[in-house]
Amino acid sequence: KLPDAISFETGAAMMLKGLTAQYLLRKTLPQEGLVPGDHVLFHAAAGGVGLIACQWAKALGLQLIATAGSDEKCKLALEHGAAFAINYKTEDFLARVKDITGGKGVKVVYDSVGKDTWDKSLDCLRPFGLMASFGSASGPVPPFPIALLAAKGSIYATRATLFTHIATREATQAMADDLFGMVSSGKIKIRIDQRYALKDVVQAHRDLEARKTTGSSILLP
Repeated sequence: KLPDAISFETGAAMMLKGLTAQYLLRKTLPQEGLVPGDHVLFHAAAGGVGLIACQWAKALGLQLIATAGSDEKCKLALEHGAAFAINYKTEDFLARVKDITGGKGVKVVYDSVGKDTWDKSLDCLRPFGLMASFGSASGPVPPFPIALLAAKGSIYATRATLFTHIATREATQAMADDLFGMVSSGKIKIRIDQRYALKDVVQAHRDLEARKTTGSSILLP
């Protein structure tokens, strides 16, 4: 149920992305948990999910290391609460992560990119860290030997999906209430950077595929 304080446009822009950020940062956690000051790596951080996650991580006191594909997108992630930002087209994100964390690595990597970032992301993790894959924008993660997780430091790997988390009405409402509370408090602001008329839905898909969008996009009747 959408609270009166949140508009229909904001509601349309935030649910899939916001609930995804909620289950990642609140439920998809490393063995040792997350506490204020911990470093996490979040790929594609200037997208709709990423910008919400940057703000939510800051509210939780986490040091979120963002990656994005341009300097402009890195700036956007920093403006939304990321502690650090890496342009993975011009920088080696593994080397930067090691530098930022003093060689220790991060407790968790949240990755919706997939194939292109998988191998280096494993090397960004500290022992007992969590590799949380939740998308495959660059293609699916290729098969890998399970023993690789041992070699990398007894790390954990999961392929999470929102729809498992919202399998019941009760779970969906509880997650949504957490999200609504963060938005209503002002700790998270939902960016709507693209508005399309429903008749222009084809162009909306083209822009998404060309990675021209930031924040959220909505369709209007």
